[in-house]
Parts: sequence; structure tokens; C-alpha cells
Amino acid sequence: MKNRLNKTVVGLLTAGVVLSSSLFAGNEDRIGSAGASHLLINPWARGSAIGDAGVANMNGLEATFTNVAGLAFTDKTQIKFNYSNWMGNAGISLNSAGFAQRISESSVFSVSVQSLNYGDIPITTVANPEGNIGFFSPRANIFNVAYAKEFSSSISGGINFKVISENISNMKATGIALDAGIRYVTGEQDQIKFGIALKNVGPVMKYRGDGLAQQVSYVSTGFIGSLENRSATYEMPSLLSIGGSYDFIFTEANKLNVAFAFTANSFSKDQFRLGLDYAMTTDKMAFNVRGGYIYEKGIFSAENRSNALLGPTAGFSIDALVGKSKSALGLEYCARFAGVFGIIHTIGATISLK
Repeated sequence: MKNRLNKTVVGLLTAGVVLSSSLFAGNEDRIGSAGASHLLINPWARGSAIGDAGVANMNGLEATFTNVAGLAFTDKTQIKFNYSNWMGNAGISLNSAGFAQRISESSVFSVSVQSLNYGDIPITTVANPEGNIGFFSPRANIFNVAYAKEFSSSISGGINFKVISENISNMKATGIALDAGIRYVTGEQDQIKFGIALKNVGPVMKYRGDGLAQQVSYVSTGFIGSLENRSATYEMPSLLSIGGSYDFIFTEANKLNVAFAFTANSFSKDQFRLGLDYAMTTDKMAFNVRGGYIYEKGIFSAENRSNALLGPTAGFSIDALVGKSKSALGLEYCARFAGVFGIIHTIGATISLK
């Protein structure tokens, strides 16, 4: 029965790869037509450092972004805090925090929040084009509730429910979306992994608020009233990611993970991702060095590039292993390169209890 189930999963993964390969051309005609693009930002340092290629191998809270099935591999309890200066010198801060807890032998539950703060922007009107009448602070938030389960020693799956909110001076949009993912693990030392993730699937969003109303006067009748503008709906940036990884186990204390992934985007160019994660472990410490690259059509051309990020990523993490259970208290860092905007730095801390 187990062999039959494993063969079925492998067949589904293979079919998914073939289906995604047929979408190689991407969806360039729809670039910029979706909203809630902050859903595409990986808020976590370790997963970002390998170019978001961890669809098949990323574990714990980091997996709630790449493939929620990896949440099932949380040891016991995990707490994370991360900060990013999004778009480098643009003055945008991205704060992230999360908590994951194993609730049974095979199930894990998590809650996490991401918040984008765009800083203070001067309020301008037709009557006051120079401002000097105050400021407003646009924000974009994501609240995640995720659940993942190991169905067998080889197969795990998960689902992530999101509540998305965006607000500016006097308008706000709220939406919901779902992520779902599955992972298959095989090999004598579980060194081979495959994963599929479907993300940002949900109904359209729409802005509402007083900002859509304005005072008007009709000279012919002398009527003064309020005119309400209509707000167009917009879709969320749904995508499908398929990936695999392989662990090169040199010794018990040294391991190199090579991960790759393909992302079929509904509203932007398709992307190919490659990530490397070299781990060195001792009795008291674990040290990881990471690197990655994200390729999409036109990324080498400044004129045709549709993404501010240039492709390469890098980072590292240091975890102190404490207690008999070797619980980890860690610091992590990632660098992403955004051309004229500068370098996006992501720093954070992780507490992983076993």
C-alpha cells in the first residue's frame, strides 16, 4: 500500500512539472495587472537567501511562504522575528513575526504576521498641491494561520489561510487567500525531496472608503453634494511552484543541500530558482552559508527588466545548540540586490525548541 501511494505521489509531481513546463512563456501581457503584490515578498531570511528555491526542503515557519507542507517538520516549538529594509534605500520597512507549535505527533499549527510600512507621505490635494497639511502612512499587512500534517514518513501536506489588508490615507482593501502544498521525501537518508505549492488563491479585492467620495457643486441648479467614484476590483498574484532538492551528506557534521524550483506566475514572468545551503554542525553550534539565484526572462537587460530584484541572493545563519535536546537559538541574515535601490538586508532571530 505504501509503495503504491509513493508511486502515485511521484506521478502527480511529474505531471505537475510537465504542466508547469508548458507555461514556460510566462504571462507578460498581464504584468502589473494584479494587486496585493506584497504577497510575493518572502519575509524570512533563510528562505530568501537560497532564492526562494526551498519549495521542497524548507522547514518550519520559513515554509509557510515557500511551501506550507514544510511546516510539518517543525520539531516542537518555533518563534521567529525578521526585519527587512524593503527595496533598499526606499525607506520601506517589512516586519515579520511568527509562532509554530506541534500539536500532535504528525500535526503542526502556526500563526504569523507580516507588515509593510511605507513611511510618512505628505498629503496633497488640488487646493494644496505642495502639501503642508499633514501626512499619511500607507500600510500592507498579512495575517497567516497555517496547518500542516505528515500523512506518512514520505508525504506531508499543508494549508495556509491568509487575511490581507492594504490601507492608505482614507481608503482600505481587505481580502482572503489560500496557499496549499505537498512534499514527498525519499532516499535512504531522506536526502531527496520534491514539492508543489499553489499560492495566493482567492477572490478579488477592492478599495473602499471616504477617499472615493468628493464634494461637487452644480452651477445650473446650485446643488451641492457628494459624488462617489467607483473602485475597480483587482486579482491577487496567484502562482504555482514546483521544486526539488538533494542533500549531499559528506559527514555527519557537513552537508550541502542543492535546491531548484520553477514558478509559474499568473501575472508576471515565470521564474527559475537555484539555491545552495552548506551546513556545518558541532555539539554546540550550527553554521549555515547560503546562496541563490532567481532567473526570469529579460533580467539581464535594464530596458526589458520588469523586476527590481537582479537575481542573486546570499546569507548565513548561526544557531547555538543548547540543552540535552539541542534546541537552537539562532541569528540569520540575507542580502538581496535591487539595482538602483541598493541592497535589501533581512536580519532576524529564531528560537527552535525540541
